[in-house]
Amino acid sequence: MALAEIAMQGLAVFGLLLFAVLWLMHFMSIIYVRLHLHKKRSEVKQPAGVSLLKPLKGVDPNLVSNLETFFTMDYPKYEVLMCVQDADDPAVDVCKKLLAKYPNVDARLFVGKLSQTCVGSVAACSRPPCPAGGKKVGINPKINNLMPGYEGAKYGLVWICDSGIRVTADTLTDMAGRMTEKVGLVHGLPYVADRQGFAATLEQVYFGTSHPRSYISANVMGIKCVTGMSCLMRKDVLDQAGGLVAFAQYIAEDYFMAKAIADRGWKFSMATQVALQNSGSYSIGQFQSRLIRWTKLRINMLPGTVLEPVSECFLASLIIGWAAHYVFRWDMMVFFMCHCLAWFIADYIQLTGVQGGPPSFSKLDFAVAWFIRESMAVQIFLSALWDPTISWRTGRYRLRCGGTAEEILDV
Repeated sequence: MALAEIAMQGLAVFGLLLFAVLWLMHFMSIIYVRLHLHKKRSEVKQPAGVSLLKPLKGVDPNLVSNLETFFTMDYPKYEVLMCVQDADDPAVDVCKKLLAKYPNVDARLFVGKLSQTCVGSVAACSRPPCPAGGKKVGINPKINNLMPGYEGAKYGLVWICDSGIRVTADTLTDMAGRMTEKVGLVHGLPYVADRQGFAATLEQVYFGTSHPRSYISANVMGIKCVTGMSCLMRKDVLDQAGGLVAFAQYIAEDYFMAKAIADRGWKFSMATQVALQNSGSYSIGQFQSRLIRWTKLRINMLPGTVLEPVSECFLASLIIGWAAHYVFRWDMMVFFMCHCLAWFIADYIQLTGVQGGPPSFSKLDFAVAWFIRESMAVQIFLSALWDPTISWRTGRYRLRCGGTAEEILDV
């Protein structure tokens, strides 16, 4: 048999296997979303104390309203530890105003480069002196920011939650209720709040279709896939792994924290509520840069990431369409169009499940955003391969094999 014929047969087999795997992922994620998300949970009978760590930098239009939701949760035993790196950061004033507005909430502000009282100087606030914040322990700016808050946490559960996340009154109740005896980490499926503009629609389509399909199916199959946007963890388990400082050498600290917890025999659980991103600063360019950064991290940490492009709709449909033509003599382009249409419908069904109902935008808006997002997929992957450096917050970093990184200092 000719070598070319063997190669074509191999590609056909790969295409058929790809079809089976991708549609298994579709069905797993759709079913899981329908059965698990947005389900009302009962109250936690013996609530454990939770220390909420909020890394803050800068102020976007939604920061005040987002941050305030953490002061109005109905969970009976938690503390809010807000961490700001620089004393002149405008986020400090936002924190001070919320501390003054909610004097009965157990909350503290940690400010970097500041050793004297940073809250007591506000006339409307009678809080005790504010600890110094922002401790340089590695290259990861988020870890550096959170270190003083982590060291000052008084409860056995720590909840690391990004600044752009918005919660409801029962979010922490939901997460703590999932922290059962054998669970070491509870995470929320990342999603995006309803906002105005096409960039917001594009983000919502991605986090309601492509992202949850891989995120959920990985977790269902036992692969520990966690993002650090909203994670509730056992502090003693993190301390066994060396504490928060042990993860400061990584940019993707969430992946390595989850791995450390899993390596110690603990299970993961997903909250029934999504981790609702509600940043007031967003654009198509920011969205694209964010996906490129995440892809760079995955390529560096997980060699299997090189196969990611074939899991995207258009390229996968071409490969599977060719396989269908080779094996069954079906018309390749007809199959390609039908397969893309089926994928489109499945994605819309999944989006409504993650949303908990119809999206705030029209089906036409969904179709346009879906097409653009799918068209960007391969370009994003190639851009990630082209430049291995990462720009994050105010720094630039060069990734090393295995997930570590070094900061690129301007000379």
